Amino acid sequence: MPSEPVGPPASRRTVLRGTALAGVVGATGAGLAACGGKSSSNTPTSPVDLGAASAVPVGGAKLYRDDKVLVSQPQQGGFKAFSAVCTHQGCVLDTVDGTTASCPCHGSQFNAETGAVVQGPATKPLPPVKITEAGGKLTVGPASS
Repeated sequence: MPSEPVGPPASRRTVLRGTALAGVVGATGAGLAACGGKSSSNTPTSPVDLGAASAVPVGGAKLYRDDKVLVSQPQQGGFKAFSAVCTHQGCVLDTVDGTTASCPCHGSQFNAETGAVVQGPATKPLPPVKITEAGGKLTVGPASS
């Protein structure tokens, strides 16, 4: 037995508002999923040539955003590399100030020399990435152990 609807039927305006709201919520959810979704690999799975080692300042760091790698040079000739994918929700870091790298999505900050969290909401450090320097060129590869 079908049940009778309770109350007056929904107006066209009410139905359109509900449809528009559902579209906004769906689009927002998709956007959040894109921001929060982590790729299957946050570090290079094969060697990537980053170019000249001289591009990374001694006592500073350089972000290779397209390659999702953060490289620092704490002392002359001593390079360290980390994934540039924020451990909070998977956004790619976008700026480096000295040795502090920042995530644009929620404000997490990381130490480019250690990968450690400087400011949350991230709670896990950036994973290390293998880095080599040869002939004045930097190459990063799979995650370090």
